[in-house]
Order: sequence, then C-alpha cells, then structure tokens
Amino acid sequence: MSSARELYERGVEAVNRGRHADARRLLERALALADEPDLVARILGSQAYLSFETGDYPAALTLFETALELPGTSPDARGTVHSQIGLVEMLRGDGNAALGAFDVAAELVGDPQVRARVHLNRGNVHLQRNQPGPAAADFTEAARQYRLAGDEYGAAKAEHNSGYSRLLEGDVPGALHDMLAAYETVASEGPVMRAMVEQDRAEALIAAGLVDEGVESLRAAAAAYAHRRLYQRQGEAELARARYERDPRRAREAARRAAERFRRGSADSWVARAEAEELAADVSLGRLDDAVERGDRIAAELDRHGLRWNAAAARLQAAAALVARGSLEAARARLRAIRVTGRAPLAVRLTDREVRAAAAPRSSRALAHVRTGLDDLHAWQSSFGSLDLQTNVVGHGVRLAVRGLALAAGSRSDAVLFEWSERARMLASRIQPVRAPQDPQTVADLAELRAGLAPEREAELRRRIRERAWQRKGSGEVADPVPLEQLQAGLGDDTALVAYVVTADRVVALVVTSAGTRRHELGGRDRLGDVLGGLLPDLDMAAAELPAALAGSVRSALARRLDAAAVLLVDPLLGDLGERRLVLTPSGVLAGMPWTLLPGLAGRPVVVAQSATSWLARTAPPLRARSAGLVAGPRVVRAEAEVRAAAAAWRRAPVLLGLEATAPAVSELAGRVDVLHVAAHGRHSAENPLFSGLELVGGPWFGYDIDQLPAVPDIVLLSACEVGRSTVRWGEELIGMTAAWLHAGARCVVASPAAVNDHAAHDALVRVHEALAGGADPASALAGTVAAVTPDAAPTPFLCFG
Repeated sequence: MSSARELYERGVEAVNRGRHADARRLLERALALADEPDLVARILGSQAYLSFETGDYPAALTLFETALELPGTSPDARGTVHSQIGLVEMLRGDGNAALGAFDVAAELVGDPQVRARVHLNRGNVHLQRNQPGPAAADFTEAARQYRLAGDEYGAAKAEHNSGYSRLLEGDVPGALHDMLAAYETVASEGPVMRAMVEQDRAEALIAAGLVDEGVESLRAAAAAYAHRRLYQRQGEAELARARYERDPRRAREAARRAAERFRRGSADSWVARAEAEELAADVSLGRLDDAVERGDRIAAELDRHGLRWNAAAARLQAAAALVARGSLEAARARLRAIRVTGRAPLAVRLTDREVRAAAAPRSSRALAHVRTGLDDLHAWQSSFGSLDLQTNVVGHGVRLAVRGLALAAGSRSDAVLFEWSERARMLASRIQPVRAPQDPQTVADLAELRAGLAPEREAELRRRIRERAWQRKGSGEVADPVPLEQLQAGLGDDTALVAYVVTADRVVALVVTSAGTRRHELGGRDRLGDVLGGLLPDLDMAAAELPAALAGSVRSALARRLDAAAVLLVDPLLGDLGERRLVLTPSGVLAGMPWTLLPGLAGRPVVVAQSATSWLARTAPPLRARSAGLVAGPRVVRAEAEVRAAAAAWRRAPVLLGLEATAPAVSELAGRVDVLHVAAHGRHSAENPLFSGLELVGGPWFGYDIDQLPAVPDIVLLSACEVGRSTVRWGEELIGMTAAWLHAGARCVVASPAAVNDHAAHDALVRVHEALAGGADPASALAGTVAAVTPDAAPTPFLCFG
C-alpha cells in the first residue's frame, strides 16, 4: 500500500500533467493517510490549486486558509502554501497579491525545488506586468535552483520563460532561440505543457509577423486546455487570439469568450484585458456608441491592477472612437493626457502614433507621427537577420504605412511623395544585412530535403530550416531614406527614376531626373485590375511551344494587354523620360509587371529596384564582371547549348553540366565568380518563398541555400521559369529568389517573373553574356536583347533587379 507521501507526490505529478481526476483521487487518499502537519499543509495547498484550476476559486481560498492555520507546520511548509497562493493569484491576474505571496514564500522556503518554483512564478507575474528585466532575473535564479535540485525539466521551463521575457523586450530571435531550445524537454511532460509552450511560441511567431501560423497555434492551445477543463488557461489563449486575429469580428468573439471564462474564475484583471480587446475590435468595426465610456472604465480597472500599458491602449481606443465619430478636437484633448514612452510595447507605440496621425489629418504633424512610428518599427525590424522575418514583421506597421502613403499622395510636395514612396515599402531593403557563418545543421537539412522524402519528414525539415533562420540576429542598422536631392545628384544626366505609388484609391508616378521632378496622376486604382488581371497567365502561355497560328493569336492578345499597361503606366511619362536609362521602384501590386516588354520601355536599359535608397547604395563601387561560371540543370531542352554558347564569351569560364550540376557544386562555384548563370527549371513557392528553387541534379537548390553561401557573385542570371516572381507580403514587401540573392549581397539579378521559352532564353542570354564580357552593365546588356512582343517570336520577359 502506498504511503501518504507517495500518494501526494503522485497527485502533484498528475496535477502538473493535467490529469485532474487522477490528481483529485490521489490527493484525497493522501490526506486521509497523512498525520504530519507539513505534509497535510502541502496536500491542502495542492488541493486548493487543483480547485482553482477546475474553476472553484472560493474553495481554493478555504483550503489555503485551512493549510495556513494548521499548528506545528515548518517555515518550509508555510512557504510552500504561500507560493501556491501566489500562483493562484497570478493566474487570476491579481499581480499585487501574487507578488506579496511570493515575497513571503521566498523568505520562508529553503528547499531548492520550492525556491525555484517561487522564482519561476514570480517571474511570470513580472511578465504579466510587462516588466521583462525583473522577470529575466527571476527566471535565471529559477533555472539555477532547479539545477541544484537536479530538475532539468524545471530548468527548461525557466529557460523557456526567459525566452518569453526576451520577447517582451523585443528580442524575437533570442526568444525563439530560448523557446526552441527548451521545447522538447518541456513539451514532453504532456499535452497541457505542450499547449503552454505552443501558446508562448505562437505569440513569438505573431510578434515576428507570422500571424496566421501563430493564431492557428493559439486555436490548438485553447482546444487542448478546453479538453482538460483548464478554463483560465483556455481564456488566456482565446484572449491572445483576440489580440492578433486579423478579422475584427473573430477577434471580438474570442475576446467575449475569454472574458466570460475569466468572470467564472473571478479573474478581474483578466476580464478587463479581455474587455479591452473587445473594445478594440468594436472600434475597428465602427461600433462606437459607448466606446469612449467603456474605454475610460476599462482603463481605470487596468490601472488598478498595475497594467499601465494595457490601460494606455484602452485610452487610445477611446480616442480612436472619437476620431471615427469626427470629434477631432475632443480626441486631441484626450491624446494630450496619454503619455506613451519608449518603454511601452511596440504595439502600443504604433497604435499611439496611428491614432495621433488620424486626429491630425492633412497636416505635417500627421506625417511626423507616422514617420516616428515606422522608425520604431524599422529599428525593431533590423534586429532580425532572417529575410523571412524582416518582410513579415512589416505587418505590425501596415496601417501606418498605408496612412503615410495616402497623406504623401495628397501632399503638394514631390519631396514628401518621394520620401514616403521609400518609407512605406520594401523596408527590408534598407536594413544593413549580416552575413552569418555557415550553419552545418542547416546545410545538412537542406541536403536531406533535396532527396525524396515522406511528407511528414519533409514538413519537419522545412520547419527546422525556417526556425533556425529565424534565430539569426540582425545588424540593428537601418539606412535612412536617401534625400531627393542626393538621389538627383546620383542619377546623373542619363538616368531617370520613376517611383510608382499605389494607394487605396489612386495611382501616382513621380519622375525624378537630375533636372527636377514631375508628378503624374495616372488614375484610379481600379484601372490596374484591367491591366494586371490575367497578365502572368498570358505570359506563361506565350512562352509555350504552340502551333504557329495559335502562338500568333496568344502573343497578339498579350501584346494588346501590354499596350494597355503602357498606356496607363508609361505613355504619360515618356515626355519627361526622353532617352534616359530608367530605374523603377514599383509598388508591390505591380510586382509581376514585365517592364522590359512594355512599349516605350522595350530596348531601354531598365533596373527594377527594391527602393531608390538600395539602388543608389548598389551603384558604387562598379560591378565586378571579370569572371563567370555557368550551370545547366537537368531536363531543360537547350540548357547545355545555352551555357556552352554563353561561356564562349568569357576566358576560361567554368561550366557545370550533366551530373556535375549538383547543389554543393553550384554553391562552391557561386563563391568564386563575379557572374553566375544558372539555366534550370525553376519554381516559385508562394506559400514559403524562400523554398522557391532551381532544379539541379539531386534536387532543388533553395532560397535558403543562398543564405549559406560564404560569398555571392555581383551578378546572377537565372534562366529559369518563375524564379523572378515574388510573393507580396503586407502590400509592399516582396520576397522570393531575387530578394534572397539581393539580401545575401548580390548587386544585380537578371530573372523572369514568368515562364520563358527555351529557345528565346538561349538567344537572349547568350547575347547578354557577350555584352557583359565586353564591359556593358547588366541593364544595358539586357536592353539589347529584349524587343516588344510580336506574333512572330516568343517574348523574353527578363528583368534586371537590383
């Protein structure tokens, strides 16, 4: 027969694993057998915690009182009970009561295991109060105490929570590193712990801009808690969902469900937090009738619980409601009383700037608020080394960026319009990249991924590769947008830049030359739909080997579509452009436009740049084009002929053909030539663009492989279908193979956004190599090969990116 202590220990283990029915039975049996005051107190404390977890807070209080009133208990036992009281109050959201109980416990207990729990849970209270510094100190001490007690699982929990404290400080790569390092140990303790770490990891993913993935993890965590009747934790997961759902209707529903669960558990501060998220959703939905009064009431309640920044966010929503009603002066008066400092969470700072800008429409102050908010976002964005995260995190500031573009498009100043064409899009291009050392594990995972694998293993490898990249730290350096005057000086007399700005309702083009600027209103945004709809499918079809009559018909239809695009986007500008070379910075909605095929641009040197700032930075020093290496992938009809003919333009250019064209061989070649040419089948992965790839012997060569190169060529030519395509994130950020090369340090990428006919690619790119070898720059070399689309020849929609 088991002793009372054995039954108690088994009961505690069952509580920790979420097996509440077993825990209740074991603890009741333990209490019936126990005759030592310390053991009785500990059993009562565990029963109290179990009562709270299953929704009976009053019963928990009664059991705690009974435990503390027992005569003859030791300081260690009383400290353990106080630590359990602190845990319950923490879960209820009463931070003051929780800290008081944990402080008492820390004075009383000497057992390293209990001391570790006190520091772990006190750190969690600091997290709830958005105090990452004190939280990190507690988690560090918790991990030390757990290791003194020989508890590696507890130490892993503390290190996981340390990752969450780094998340609150804005260090998302560090947070993901700590959470992933602890994940397997903590998650192995059962479904409840797995749900808890998945919930925290979900918030880190959302902070990194991976909203859909994070919200899905929060749904799964809430379901896991519900299955085990952990209603407080279920409410917390639903509250997190409410905070991050893109659809305000779903956010409102999740917030209301969370509030109801918190009310059942008498968790008043959590109720106020849920009501604040419901208020934010209502303001987004235009439900404004009592929003101001609700905001005041909720903010006062959050202040009462020491949740300063939550309260500020509620007050900002009340001010936003006034703006939406048109009561701008009343909104500005309220905003003067709200102080949001640099210590506030980024989300609160961005909301603050957004509301202040909305309350000061059509003024320089509005743009100043948007500029400050985006500067905060850029500074944080630069902490990421991963292009995946750099482009995703922009989602946190998308509403600010949209507002900035709309204000700038309505401004009379061309300098302001140009500044915002830079500030509001392709933000990742202005982050100073970091060349990380090669990661042997990523290299090995990519090699395995190239082989034929079961779907489960393939998914696991893709997840590992992606998550390892997320942990890379960024440079922390962001280039300021180049001033208009500096750009004009850098253009010279022979080059013009056109910045296309697309807002919610209009299309504007700004032509910049050394002589001046000119703005062109190109019409309503709805006109773009007629131009862009079906363009890429038409390009793909025109590249196919078709019977002559059908091919002529398809290409004629494509030519008409391109004519229409030129009428809208190019013809109004031609008088300003003259015969100049052209740099384009198109809005994200124009990402698939084959600019070199448009009448008026065909035959003209054209560079498609991520931003004017990045283009100007890439113009010096001169491009290196002294050596070339060429690769022919498998199953491309004219690949070998293409690379052999192109190689003839260079002295001793290495060529990889047949079985030599493997991923390791291409990686090695890329590190020792100035110009790399790959003729291979290509595929753009819209779902995960850095898993876009070029088909080589042994499997694809991915965008993630580019990150592992010790050095990259200045010029990359990709004679492959689709790899010039990009996925557009958050309206303006582009990501794909071309962005991966540019992020890694390549200065120019020649690629196509659509399928390319093998014969046409052969002829065009051989001539490009001949021109490059003769000293031409890539845009000029490409201009000499691309002509307007005709019924008689397949189009060559290559673009020069960089």
